[in-house]
Amino acid sequence: MSSQELTSLHQRWTAYQALPRLTDHWYWRPGWRTDRQFYTWHLTFEHQPELHRLVTDLHQHLVLPGLDLVPLNGLHLTMQGIGFTDEVTDADVHAIVAEARRRCAVLPPLELTLGPVDPDAEGIGLLVQPWDRVERLRVTLRAAIGAVWPAVPESADGFRPHVTIAYSGSPAPTEPIRSQLANLRDRPPARVTLNEVSLIALRRDDHTYRWTTVATAPLSGIESTSR
Repeated sequence: MSSQELTSLHQRWTAYQALPRLTDHWYWRPGWRTDRQFYTWHLTFEHQPELHRLVTDLHQHLVLPGLDLVPLNGLHLTMQGIGFTDEVTDADVHAIVAEARRRCAVLPPLELTLGPVDPDAEGIGLLVQPWDRVERLRVTLRAAIGAVWPAVPESADGFRPHVTIAYSGSPAPTEPIRSQLANLRDRPPARVTLNEVSLIALRRDDHTYRWTTVATAPLSGIESTSR
């Protein structure tokens, strides 16, 4: 674990010890509503049995007031947003996907470890290691968007790779959760290998994120011949 990741884990765990109550993750952020979807690049984890075993084990201990457990088919790592589906044209989506595929083709598959548990006010995540590989992919996706649009949505700064396994669904007390998490921090991390990044149309349904996959960009580590 790098010093950056270790420092983040320590600081966030220390801050969580002083947190009296959860913050409801499901408040409506600007622009969101029940009938709206959002284009965003995510890493998803459909075929990762080692990760699924870890999350299933952790979930058994996190059936607690205030927590909404993330289903296995809802595990994701948020990478880079594009915009609401009713505001982005099909032509721009196709152009961004083409650029992303060309640029991502030179990147190797992502080999990551997920864990230990890493909580904050809005949920419980798994620490992602190493960050630099995920950050490189995000820079590549932002460059693909920047090749199509004059400005890239969202800030380039402040990105912290993480995979959430439970969201905070109400302002419940944190003490019972803290006590349980203290017993779960020694679980060995799960290893994953990811061969693609997905562009999805994301929606919110009943305290759960769901999505439709629009396109994928393979991470093959092969120089692209198309220009």
